[in-house]
Amino acid sequence: MAETLDQMRVQRAKKPKWLRVKLPTGEAYKNVRKIVDEHKLHTICESGNCPNMGECWGEGTATFMILGNVCTRSCGFCAVETGRPGTVDEFEPGKVARSVKLMNVKHCVITSVDRDDLADGGSIIWEQTVKAIRYQSPTTTMETLIPDFAGKWENLQRIIDVAPEIVSHNLETVRRLTKQVRIQAKYDRSLEVLRRLKKAGMRTKSGVMLGLGETEQEVLETMDDLRAVDVDILTLGQYLQPTLKHLPVASFITPEIFAEYKEIGLAKGFRYVESGPLVRSSYHAEKHLF
Repeated sequence: MAETLDQMRVQRAKKPKWLRVKLPTGEAYKNVRKIVDEHKLHTICESGNCPNMGECWGEGTATFMILGNVCTRSCGFCAVETGRPGTVDEFEPGKVARSVKLMNVKHCVITSVDRDDLADGGSIIWEQTVKAIRYQSPTTTMETLIPDFAGKWENLQRIIDVAPEIVSHNLETVRRLTKQVRIQAKYDRSLEVLRRLKKAGMRTKSGVMLGLGETEQEVLETMDDLRAVDVDILTLGQYLQPTLKHLPVASFITPEIFAEYKEIGLAKGFRYVESGPLVRSSYHAEKHLF
């Protein structure tokens, strides 16, 4: 009997042994789980099906996702729900800040869904969240993993004005695959976001997923493009298909190749490169403060 498309995708996406992850266990995990649930917070750990949730939550850390859990974009790789988002919760900055304080977080990572439905792209809530965390936890450092704000630079300026210790914006994939992987995004617009951040004095970071059909040469060209706008930190990780509705995995990259890319990236001038099959944007984020 001929295989169905779904059966072929399942077979194609069968994970190799190096992609095994830790199960969520321990008191620290339970504590983070309790705080997230009690304050009705969204985390990219859950919404994005992150394979490192057990490890990170077990160490008492989490990446908070603001502006709801419904995104206005329909990227081919992302597990976050797509649709029409609800109204903005004006109390969200305070809720996140209180949770950061309760968790005694030393380095906090904040991300968000895309809110192209809002004139400010959600940047006002972004600004208020950073300020609220600083007010309640003045010694906590922050990384903000931001959207492109649809190229409306006055909205990006709000991030620059509050000056998080690290500002991250993911390129996600190589130029050739951008239209397929990030349907509403633009490769050069993302580079411009990173260029403007660096010009304003920010410490910048970007991430790329591998295994979507890119070539080695395209990976190296992407590194060069990021260095051309002086990006400081690069993360490289394996793309994993969230559901059968998402893009299939074209290939699984071995740990040895990830290690080679790390050395190449460092040689190209990145100050820090996190490269491995299970690496995600916020994985070991506290190490990137250097």
